[in-house]
Amino acid sequence: MYKVEEFPRLHQASLDKKTVLLRVDFNVPLKDGKVTDDERIVRALPTIRYLFEHGARIVAFSHLGRPKGEWRTDLSMKPVAERLAELLEYPVHFVPACIGPDVNSTVEHLGYGEILILENVRFYPGEKANDTEFARALASLGNVYVSDAFGVLHRKHASVYALPALMQERYIGFLVEEEIRKLGALLENPDRPFVALLGGAKVKDKIPVLENLIGKVDTICIGGGMAYTFLYALGHDIGRSRLEKEHIDVVKNLLDLSQRYGTDFLLPVDHIAVDHIDVDATITRIRTGEDFHGKIGVDIGPETRKLFAQKIAEARTIFWNGPMGIFEMEPFAEGTRAVARALIEAECFSVVGGGDSLSALKQFGGYDKVTHASTGGGASLAFVAGQHLPGLDVFLEPLKKA
Repeated sequence: MYKVEEFPRLHQASLDKKTVLLRVDFNVPLKDGKVTDDERIVRALPTIRYLFEHGARIVAFSHLGRPKGEWRTDLSMKPVAERLAELLEYPVHFVPACIGPDVNSTVEHLGYGEILILENVRFYPGEKANDTEFARALASLGNVYVSDAFGVLHRKHASVYALPALMQERYIGFLVEEEIRKLGALLENPDRPFVALLGGAKVKDKIPVLENLIGKVDTICIGGGMAYTFLYALGHDIGRSRLEKEHIDVVKNLLDLSQRYGTDFLLPVDHIAVDHIDVDATITRIRTGEDFHGKIGVDIGPETRKLFAQKIAEARTIFWNGPMGIFEMEPFAEGTRAVARALIEAECFSVVGGGDSLSALKQFGGYDKVTHASTGGGASLAFVAGQHLPGLDVFLEPLKKA
């Protein structure tokens, strides 16, 4: 397990008159050229302000969406730079490139205490390819690297891995430090009972997490589309609900492990089901063990909501990742809403990770009521699963020759 003390941190850095290459995670939603949710930008402000206060100038870069190495105007970082300027109440420079003469010239004339936002790093194929030459070009822009993009630390990309591997001075930012502390606290001597709530569509995304949590937590509550592969493995009819047949043997093994280690494994006892997925579809409540009559499960039912809420109320530590149903559609949102409400009211150490779970918390008014809202979906899952994160491992490896 990673510990903050292993890493070089900002308070150890000499920053005056330095050019800081700041990797942030500004992968935010846009609509009509405007940022619609600036939470990830806001979470980076403490690091940005600290760098300003200590005499640095900042060259910041991020990915946005999945452009697949192509230049797309709808995924430009320009609206993000504009929103950052509003939040800082301070000018933010922007260059529609990451490397090249225009970038070099702008950095050369950038004042200390100023910030430049570069274009979407994923416009460059070298980013996802972890290309060393692309990393060298970025490295030439500054002399200090700061990682504050927790949400991509599970990716071995150039700006996350190859770049810091080349930098003599490299540090983690305040957001990454907070993530390591809070996620680490989940796994190191948590207060009990410890309850994990896992949902979402795909069971395959949660297998490593389940393997690591079984034996560490007291109760695991499973909802969302992933629950139906477990129910099918136990011999229950699931109609046309989501099924990942290729993972049935793994699921059976997880259920056996939970019994062996004494971890309560709670699956839905009732369901909201429909003939077709549509907001106007007729809803049927079906209990586990009953015939689904070819219907599709789209949310946990009222008995399951009460069961999960009771477990949440009894918990002293909670980890939640993944919605309980298709919460984006109001008729199928009640299960996720019930979990969010119970979590808001719980008096415990609570960590929520994953974009959908955080969206649900915001939608239901509880974002600021949990102990820690993790900015990393895949990264937080990888951390809790005990997996290596390349963007953290690089800080623990020897410096490479530039």
